[in-house]
Amino acid sequence: MTVRIDATDRKILAELQRDAGQSLDEIARQVGSSKTPVWNRIRKLREAGVIGQQTFVLDAEALGFEACFFVLIRTSEHEADWQQKFLKALQDRPEVQEAHRLAGDIDYILKVRVQNARAYDKFYQALISEVRVHNVTALLSMEEIKSTTMLPLES
Repeated sequence: MTVRIDATDRKILAELQRDAGQSLDEIARQVGSSKTPVWNRIRKLREAGVIGQQTFVLDAEALGFEACFFVLIRTSEHEADWQQKFLKALQDRPEVQEAHRLAGDIDYILKVRVQNARAYDKFYQALISEVRVHNVTALLSMEEIKSTTMLPLES
């Protein structure tokens, strides 16, 4: 389903990105509308697939997940069977917050959030026991400078 997104829809989406837990009344007030039209627009955007699942952002460090690794993977395997096995291994591991297939020298990059280096090693050992990879480089993030899920909706 294709949906046209106007300025009011963008304002609603921006508010939902800022805080999806706020009330419809608050969103309507922020965008200069009333509750029912805002609800109808949100429903339309959800049905069109513009709005996906709603979640809460948790503080990883407050919950003991102090180490964030970016894992660069090179592989010599490119067959469908290997790719399915690799994808399943990533999906089965909650430590993997993001995984991207890349163009260029590196085949995949993962964002892995764990408690510490020992927990990362456990993750790494489990991963390489399930799928064969040519080369793995792990980079420890020393400081998170910016992290957001928000899209730049202003046009």
